[in-house]
Amino acid sequence: MKRILGLAALTAALACSTAHAQQINVKIGVLSDMSSLYADIGGPGSVAAAKLAIADFTKANPNVKVEMVSGDHQNKPDVGTNLANQWIDVDKVDMIIDVPNSGVALAVSQVALNKNKVFIVSGAAASDLTGPKCNANTVHWTYDTWMLANGTGTAMVKTGGDSWFFLTSDYAFGHALERDTSAAVEKAGGKIVGKVRHPLNTNDFSSFLLQAQSSKAKVVGLANAGGDTINSIKQAAEFGIVKGGQKLAGLLVFASDVAALGLPTAQGLTLTETWYWDMNDANRAWTKRWHEAGAAANKFPTMIHAGVYAGIQHYLKAAVALKGKLDDGKVVVAKMKEMPTDDVLFGKGMIDPTGRKRHDAYLLEVKAPSASKHPGDFYTVKATIPAKDAFRDPKDSGCSLVTKS
Repeated sequence: MKRILGLAALTAALACSTAHAQQINVKIGVLSDMSSLYADIGGPGSVAAAKLAIADFTKANPNVKVEMVSGDHQNKPDVGTNLANQWIDVDKVDMIIDVPNSGVALAVSQVALNKNKVFIVSGAAASDLTGPKCNANTVHWTYDTWMLANGTGTAMVKTGGDSWFFLTSDYAFGHALERDTSAAVEKAGGKIVGKVRHPLNTNDFSSFLLQAQSSKAKVVGLANAGGDTINSIKQAAEFGIVKGGQKLAGLLVFASDVAALGLPTAQGLTLTETWYWDMNDANRAWTKRWHEAGAAANKFPTMIHAGVYAGIQHYLKAAVALKGKLDDGKVVVAKMKEMPTDDVLFGKGMIDPTGRKRHDAYLLEVKAPSASKHPGDFYTVKATIPAKDAFRDPKDSGCSLVTKS
């Protein structure tokens, strides 16, 4: 009897030891704008998306334990850099995600490289992250300025909008969006007649809009985002810019922006996104669960929130494939590139050698109020841009990783 009990105890001890060996511990940091002009497109909604991604993955993989921290970068590169360094050095964070501000994202990308950890960008747009500023520790998930430019910019020129004036947010994101859209417009046969740059988080666009109006350009391209886009569109309506015959091109417009503007003001806007909450049943079901995870009940998720969810899911798949060996961020990103992506929100895709996640994009038009059937029914899908065309060809990126690969 004692021998049987001894064997049972030994078996239990071995089982516990095996279970312990298989335990995978991961720590993720959600770095976002929690309180300013990008809080609705990222912020608390990104935290809710991350919680949902972690809950879904750990339910299916009970041997994986995930901790999460979150922080506000305040749209300041130095604040974002300090938080990233503290998270990695002190709090032992393995991966940082989101960062809706290209200036902050470029700084955090460098921290990830220096510390050899993983950075997944969902919120920032600058295509330089997978271009001249690429590195082996960064994955750019949701969208970028090249995609926005070649979706919206090219479409507008093809429909007669062949002269452009830019209202540009005066930092890395705005400059990249203006640059990439200018190239797309000129490639399609259009011309740039002028531009003006405004400070980030501007309340008064009067002088900038007067310059756009006097330019007589057929299209006023808004190379800004979040609260700046909302304010510039509202004030453009007050100046009668659209009524005067000019078109507004929202080069980066989110569902949260349309909700804030209202359909009477936003109707007719052309834009490009890679995910829309009301596009299909799967997205609608996820949105319901996103609200249950803590997102505000009166908000609609953006493509950035979807990217946070999908990016975490793919990262955790790589963590399992590597059996929890996450110390070498370059190895983890290499595994993420090696594995095809597949999730409920973006479907099948892949991460190219530059770190650019590739999936379909959609050319959308904001509905008139009379065409909207329910709250959040914002868009008509005008075209699907397949993944191979939606993003820049790696060989044209200027990314050093393409040569190395």
